[in-house]
Amino acid sequence: MLGLPDAIRGCLFDLDGVLTKTAKVHDAAWTEMFNSFLSEWSRATGTQFVPFDPVKDYEQYVDGKPRLDGARSFLASRGITLPDGHEGDPPGAHTVNGLGNRKNQVFLAKVRSEGVEVYPGSVRYVHAAGDAGLHRAVVSSSANTRDILAAAHVEDLFEARIDGIVAEREHLHGKPAPDTYLAGARALGLEPGAAAVFEDALAGVEAGRAGQFGYVVGVDRLGQASALREHGADVVVRDLSELLEQR
Repeated sequence: MLGLPDAIRGCLFDLDGVLTKTAKVHDAAWTEMFNSFLSEWSRATGTQFVPFDPVKDYEQYVDGKPRLDGARSFLASRGITLPDGHEGDPPGAHTVNGLGNRKNQVFLAKVRSEGVEVYPGSVRYVHAAGDAGLHRAVVSSSANTRDILAAAHVEDLFEARIDGIVAEREHLHGKPAPDTYLAGARALGLEPGAAAVFEDALAGVEAGRAGQFGYVVGVDRLGQASALREHGADVVVRDLSELLEQR
């Protein structure tokens, strides 16, 4: 009834875009931060201002990646090299950490003002997985995962949480590397082949395939079903409720 192979014993869920609708908030925060920086950079260097594309640039360079990796990836696409700086750099600093802190500042302000919405079909699926006796964990690159789960009132649905804080503490590489999903499987006491990965980001689907997980579900929120399959999804759905309807 869950649309999964019989060998699956646990589910590893991405957060933004799979469980919660914070992906659009992240996108808006990245867009606001990068456009502010690019405008400053244009004035300082005398180069043309080309705004951040909230669809193409977001999908290709930052979606699903740890915050600093996303910043570096996009900057590299524009031929911009900034020093990494330090974790405590102020949001206005022209360093990778400074831009990351600026993005997080914008994101948290939007969460506080707009709240956190969940995908009802995903919450139904997580409940159904628990009722079927499957283990459940959240795997996200966000350092704000705990706060987002609490704001969405779904933190009690999961046995384990692998997030940006855990990744930094344990020196785990971010998606598309499989490290964080492998850590999620270990936290549930499972081998990768006994776990299913649920992802909406291309980097996340690629991580699920690279980790040789038992099943990779691509969640198509952005009309990129073909790309999700190309990156390794075994099945692509628009909403997890579709898996509950399979017989």
